[in-house]
Amino acid sequence: MRQGEIWVNNTLAGVLTEGDNDYNFEYKKAYLEKEGAMQVSVTLPLQKEPFKSEQLFPFFDGLIPEGWLLDIAQKNWKINPRDRMGLLLTTCRDCIGNISIIEKV
Repeated sequence: MRQGEIWVNNTLAGVLTEGDNDYNFEYKKAYLEKEGAMQVSVTLPLQKEPFKSEQLFPFFDGLIPEGWLLDIAQKNWKINPRDRMGLLLTTCRDCIGNISIIEKV
């Protein structure tokens, strides 16, 4: 089971978990209680209940680099292109926008 901390504007917002057959995203309680908390995406609105999906959530999958940048990431870190969670955890520590994903060990 791999996990990634999801940071919004340098504040820990939630945790993305890859299970054996699914993915879960859950906002942290402290983040939900924070004044001015922003949702991670329109498809992941602020809520206490975890989100569940059989595939990596489209928002997170969309953060993974494409094209020549993806080729560089795959060659440098030897990541299978079908390992979307691995690519996300490796390449999205400092991605475009206000979202950062840090592998939880």
